[in-house]
Amino acid sequence: MEKKGDVEVHIEDHYGDLSDNVTSKKRNPNKRGPSGFVEIYDVDENGDKQLVGKHNLVVYRGREVVACHMLGKDNTSLSSGASSAEYICWLGVGSGGVSSGDPLEPIAPQNDDLNLVSEIPMNSADAHCGDYRGGFYYKRPFDSVQYDPDYDNNDAWLVARIMSTVSIFDANGYNISEAGLFTAVSNAGQHSGHFTLFARVTFPAIVKTSARQLVFVWYLYF
Repeated sequence: MEKKGDVEVHIEDHYGDLSDNVTSKKRNPNKRGPSGFVEIYDVDENGDKQLVGKHNLVVYRGREVVACHMLGKDNTSLSSGASSAEYICWLGVGSGGVSSGDPLEPIAPQNDDLNLVSEIPMNSADAHCGDYRGGFYYKRPFDSVQYDPDYDNNDAWLVARIMSTVSIFDANGYNISEAGLFTAVSNAGQHSGHFTLFARVTFPAIVKTSARQLVFVWYLYF
């Protein structure tokens, strides 16, 4: 307190505990982060048949990286090597979405998943793909990204529709039971990473052969 004549001036610090105030404000338990829904179609000369339609899980690490990207600032607390320049741009598939004893019973993804359980190589020759390891590419870029109105939220543009094709040349001879969206700093062909898992989905195993082409339609809701 300072005194000037008969006038008392009170000086108080309202900001010293600002960081403590922020950390004490817990997230509303009824609020959820971004979500998504995945459809998988088997496409051939006779048309298309939907094989899968189910919700995905947007994992913690993916949400952390997307937060960095939106704010344009790296999070130095992350030890993964992820960068604020990363964005969602790659599809990966795997065979680790079901138990070995029951290929029709998916094992639910977990928030702390950092990758697919058992990645499947896409192919060895398509230079549009990325993540080249051991003679194979493991990730495929998106065919397209389109924004759709969210009819449940006054037609606001809150839905992103991603399409990506696992072609007749990809992942043949494997049983696909999991898929993931990955972030990276580039979707250019032959990109080598870093890749971060954003969302993962598991489903009954699909036997992939050169006779079938799988089209993933992945909806993200914000």
